[in-house]
Amino acid sequence: MFKGSMPALITPFQNGELDLDTLKKLVEWHISEGSHGLVPVGTTGESPTLTHEEHETVIATVVKAVAGRIPVVAGAGSNNTVEAMRLVQFAAEAGADAALVVTPYYNKPTQRGLIAHFTALHDCADIPIIIYNIPGRSVVDMTPATMAELAKLPRIVGVKDATGDLARVCDQRLACGSDFIQLSGEDATAHGFNAQGGTGCISVTANVAPGLLSKMQTACLAGDYVTALEIQDKVMPLHKAIFTEPGLVGAKYAMSCLGLCSDEVRLPLTELTDETKALLDAGLKHAGLL
Repeated sequence: MFKGSMPALITPFQNGELDLDTLKKLVEWHISEGSHGLVPVGTTGESPTLTHEEHETVIATVVKAVAGRIPVVAGAGSNNTVEAMRLVQFAAEAGADAALVVTPYYNKPTQRGLIAHFTALHDCADIPIIIYNIPGRSVVDMTPATMAELAKLPRIVGVKDATGDLARVCDQRLACGSDFIQLSGEDATAHGFNAQGGTGCISVTANVAPGLLSKMQTACLAGDYVTALEIQDKVMPLHKAIFTEPGLVGAKYAMSCLGLCSDEVRLPLTELTDETKALLDAGLKHAGLL
């Protein structure tokens, strides 16, 4: 169910407020472009600067707009276990197909703490949970052994892996079993991630190029890595440009160039420099989007 190209959906703003009309249009565009699922209110959706009410509004809006056509994986992470439980419960109540839960950031829990945290979230609601392991941001790395322990729970179904370590995919496959879903959380290595045993990517760049990345992921799922590599070559400069500064800022700028939404972000994030904008312009042209 959770596979292929799944955009980590941006949250559009207009004059500092949620732009729900644009959000609904983006949902329709992603579905028409072939995206295999949507992931609202992750970090790319600016969850750190959304109010709780806004967080819930975005999830409810996306679930209603999708109307069951593709899976919705709702961002539901917090470094406060009680708060994360509330977010997971809301995702279930709103009708999301799964919750994406990041490893607790800043607290730096032990592996034992990670097991306790995710077990509490598993037990609090009847919804599949995808672990989000991104040690570069959370400063804690869930080991394959810990993940294997959590994978024994029926509703811990997979991982969004943003370690950038392609050997980790094999380690996790051996530890957790071949049915444990592994989704890349890093666009630049998503092609290789699939070759190692992954089944898709929760992607920032798919906000900008959903058609291309859907085709690339479909080719990978079919074992056609030649076609997938041709597409990867087209989008690689775009991947690099988007992540020159915080990825969601790059994605919003590129989307604004395509007339899809405003490039407005919330502080402490700021507008791109002119140098980064030039890189994105070139990346869009290389990908055939401009």
